Amino acid sequence: MSDEAVRARSRVLVVGATGRLGGRLARASLAADHPTFALVRPHHFARPDSPLLTPLVAAGATLLEGSLEDYPSLLAAVRRVDVVICAVPTKQALEQKPLIRAIKEAGCVKRFIPAEFGLDPTKVQISDIDYGFYEKKIEIRRSIECEGIPHTYICCNFFMRYLLPSLVQPGLDAPPRDEIRIFGEGNTKGVFVKESDVAKFTLCTIEDPRTLNKTLYLRPPGNVCSMNELVDLWEAKINKCLKRIYITEEQLLKEIHDAPFPLKMDLIFIYSTFVKGDHTYFEIDSTVEGTQLYPHVNYTTVNEYLDTLA
Repeated sequence: MSDEAVRARSRVLVVGATGRLGGRLARASLAADHPTFALVRPHHFARPDSPLLTPLVAAGATLLEGSLEDYPSLLAAVRRVDVVICAVPTKQALEQKPLIRAIKEAGCVKRFIPAEFGLDPTKVQISDIDYGFYEKKIEIRRSIECEGIPHTYICCNFFMRYLLPSLVQPGLDAPPRDEIRIFGEGNTKGVFVKESDVAKFTLCTIEDPRTLNKTLYLRPPGNVCSMNELVDLWEAKINKCLKRIYITEEQLLKEIHDAPFPLKMDLIFIYSTFVKGDHTYFEIDSTVEGTQLYPHVNYTTVNEYLDTLA
């Protein structure tokens, strides 16, 4: 690519690039030929040969020393780019407030993608039992919109590495081969998307006027499945019928009440998804669904993912 073409591409800063999702976002940005910068904490920055940083450096990312707690370094990093993508965990969601301040002060950012990457927090029907998990994301949305910062929210629902490897059986590391617990009636659908695919869809949005100040939803065909459908797929792969044990809503709520952390949160997310239907109970327009907007993006389906477990 020519120097002029490179200059025309948005410069991207990834905050949280040493994390699993953040690393994939940085590499997806580089694969799309964006000059890509990674904000790296001082203790990581001092070891550029560490396993966390080596893949980023090898792929061509520019490392910038700084953190969300060090405002001058944060502002300096933001001033170098056109797009900021944040991939910190939800428990750190409120730590994005200095980043929002830096974006506002710098005045050069054309798109901010905050650390959402789950289900839409404004659609959740379990806010009375989620221990404030989603309220943090809603608070960050309010801050972004109050400051008038151009943004896109990415709502991808579950990552495939969460719950799917056990076929939604908390405590198991692999799908069961004899009996399986089905939560609710088993017909309410959840959505699973591989992190590398989330990253590819995310990068498609950053220069797309169609997604400016909107929410991008990911509901890829083949990745929207009920628990009964997941079991059907698994049974076909292992050529065996599993005993299905149906757990009622009341039973699940009691389990949630009695469970310790972090199991309690797993059960809460299962209740939200496969009983209340928080991933899919609402309709979305095709103009805000990732696979409709970007049909060229290849992604892993649930069926293909289960092939790796069989």
